[in-house]
Amino acid sequence: MFRRASGILLHLSSLPGRHGLGDLGPAAYRFADFLHRAGQTWWQMLPIGPLGGSNSPYDSPSSHAGNPLFISLELLAQRRLLDEEDLAPSRQLLLTRRSRYQSNMRYAGPRLRKAFERFRARASPEDRRAYEEYAHDNRDWLEDFALFSALRAPAQEAVEVRGSSSSAWSSWEPGVRDRAPAALSSALGRLAEEVDFHRYLQFEFDRQWQSLRGYCAERSIRLLGDLPMFVAYEGADVWSHPRLFFLDAEGKRTVVAGVPPDYFSQTGQRWGNPLYRWDEHAEKSFGWFVSRVGRTLARFDAVRLDHFIGFHRYWEIPAESESATVGRFLPAPGAALLERLRAAFNGLPFLAEDLGLVTPEVRALAERFELPGMRVLQFAFGEGAEQYLPHRYTANCAVYTGTHDNDTAVGWFEALAPTAEGRRERRRVLDYLGSNGRQVHWDLIRVASMSVADLAIFPLQDLLGLGSRARMNVPGTAAGNWSWRFEEAALTPAVAEHMGKLTALYGRSPAAPGDTPFRSGP
Repeated sequence: MFRRASGILLHLSSLPGRHGLGDLGPAAYRFADFLHRAGQTWWQMLPIGPLGGSNSPYDSPSSHAGNPLFISLELLAQRRLLDEEDLAPSRQLLLTRRSRYQSNMRYAGPRLRKAFERFRARASPEDRRAYEEYAHDNRDWLEDFALFSALRAPAQEAVEVRGSSSSAWSSWEPGVRDRAPAALSSALGRLAEEVDFHRYLQFEFDRQWQSLRGYCAERSIRLLGDLPMFVAYEGADVWSHPRLFFLDAEGKRTVVAGVPPDYFSQTGQRWGNPLYRWDEHAEKSFGWFVSRVGRTLARFDAVRLDHFIGFHRYWEIPAESESATVGRFLPAPGAALLERLRAAFNGLPFLAEDLGLVTPEVRALAERFELPGMRVLQFAFGEGAEQYLPHRYTANCAVYTGTHDNDTAVGWFEALAPTAEGRRERRRVLDYLGSNGRQVHWDLIRVASMSVADLAIFPLQDLLGLGSRARMNVPGTAAGNWSWRFEEAALTPAVAEHMGKLTALYGRSPAAPGDTPFRSGP
């Protein structure tokens, strides 16, 4: 599907900046400039929704909304919605080299409210009209999300909680929990300003996002997004559409999502997301999925379908079970859903994350819809993993040195040494790459770049040759993840030049501005 090209995987949160978290501001534009100098076509990100549990981008309270913490305060100040003194960072945030989500939230929250107040008081007629048009065009999801956000806002106590201090929506007053029209109308009346605040944040996020996307497009850089298979229980989607999920009469989960033991975890992973009632989705012509994918494609040029295995079958875990080892596989209507998406969007600009317990049926589903799958070089050198070796690829796939769930290339290679099997695998790596191991990250990038795979994606950590401390996520763990950020000084001209040479040498240089990033025809 993709033209022959390459790109870099970097989440927005990993950008440098003064406020403890990467955002859509100047550092994002400078990174786009780096991609351009390095001859890259794609910038891949993780999901960009609002903050989820354990700071995970894969557990967001909305499948449609953008993360307000990614709104650039600098850009707000440029439009005089904030003052320059509002940008003075705290010492803690200024000195940190990691993402500090909660500290950033405490810092940015009052400033975002100040920008909202100024917008309401000072916005030009053109800005007001743009805001009203945005709210109208996105009302199918925005109204529920804004009300949901207002109802769970920590600063207000508008919703009575029955017998506990829990903020879970299933513990809300029954009328609001069950979305009784009179209760929702009353809540909207009480929380009108708070609801408008959350509408405004999404408008501002979208405005900054589209500006950055346009800047990237002018430099022939495309954006590759990420669509989680499941959504967070504590989110607007489940509260707004409870019939689409397996819930009991009080809105609590009866079964949850996860995966059985696999490469990433010997005990499997209990994700806890509610599972879909596929019969309800099919009866509604998969309308919620169409809306969700459409919102994602309004921001990205193509989308990685996370956990593509779930389009064929999914692992059902009883909600009361604390272990992912207890569960069963059940079928999913992936073919019918993909047919519906293809009809809705006149094509399928998707990349299938087909890692893990992949069955022939999963492969057949991806091949039926000509969806490129993923090949990860870190998986290629163990016993019985020959399908991940570059000389076995077909063109219609994407090769990665590693993903956000892997160790960095350097960290992975260094960890091979202690065991006998690890030493054998290390020897296979060196022999295959023709490498002495001193710059194994560049050797992996070179082999991936020369492969026949249409798309090659490299985590920025691997371009920089960073070790395990730069790892983004360790699956199955809840603490310490999603916090890596790079230092801007690391993006040297030498790194850009070397990456650019490899890109040009192996025929992955960007197409001319305005050209499609996809191959035409089958």
